[in-house]
Amino acid sequence: MPSPKTAYSALRFGANIDPNAADPEEAVARAQLAEEVGFELALMQDHPYNREHLDTWTTLGAVAAGTSRITVGSNVSPLPLRPPVMLAKAVATLSVLTHGRVILGLGAGGFPDAIAAFGGPRLTPAEAVDALDEGIRLIRRLWADDGATTFAEAHYHARGARFGPKPAAPIPIWIGGFKPRMLRLTGRLGDGILLSAPYVPLDHLPALNAAIDDAAIAAGRSPASIRRAYNVMGDIAGTGGDETAVGTGGAYAVDTWVRGLIDHARTGRIDTFIFWPNNDRHARLRRFAAEVFPAVRDGLGF
Repeated sequence: MPSPKTAYSALRFGANIDPNAADPEEAVARAQLAEEVGFELALMQDHPYNREHLDTWTTLGAVAAGTSRITVGSNVSPLPLRPPVMLAKAVATLSVLTHGRVILGLGAGGFPDAIAAFGGPRLTPAEAVDALDEGIRLIRRLWADDGATTFAEAHYHARGARFGPKPAAPIPIWIGGFKPRMLRLTGRLGDGILLSAPYVPLDHLPALNAAIDDAAIAAGRSPASIRRAYNVMGDIAGTGGDETAVGTGGAYAVDTWVRGLIDHARTGRIDTFIFWPNNDRHARLRRFAAEVFPAVRDGLGF
């Protein structure tokens, strides 16, 4: 099984940024802090139907304007509420404005009732994956085509669309999901997978990776080109702490975090960790960057 280092030259760390409508300035402030202490990514959940959330892509624009180095993106956007043509336009625009500091995280839409309440289509799970497949291919076509784009499939259409601006750099599309069809879709079309520790424990990762790899090889792609990102939730305990599965919401000592992330990188081939601190978030981001980053990198030989 390839190690993370054979696939990528560096391990990456990201910070979760909440689109909290009750404290609208916090998103920019947290991203600025994350950039200052060394996180490479600032990713934001995208639940438009949550009345307590700001709009994610509008907020990411403010986050990008308030930072200069960190890459921003969604974790993940529900395609049924983000029509592909307009989403492609918004993300390409942000790429131009940030000189390429954008990742597009996409999902099939995990909350069908909420999506339907906002006027989105009510899709079966199979239809939602089919629509995501179409949407990814359409978005990529729009970003790449110099002429008019025509696309006509079951869920999405474009009829002679003349797209612009072109992204400033290739925009990675990371797919959020862990069921078999989503894994195969990631292997065929995705630049990365976004998984979460509470839903996908360490012992499930080898089989998930194998499914992605098999689909990538069948599509003529290198499995090593696909990022394996993992959302880890929790706190940093002063001493002792929870010894249960790291990243699933407990309070863990620094050495527990370090051992757990190294295990996930070695056994699960995770190369990107997105940290979701439970509370006192600025202090936890600082401590995670100061104490966990270097120990994990040293342990993996980066």
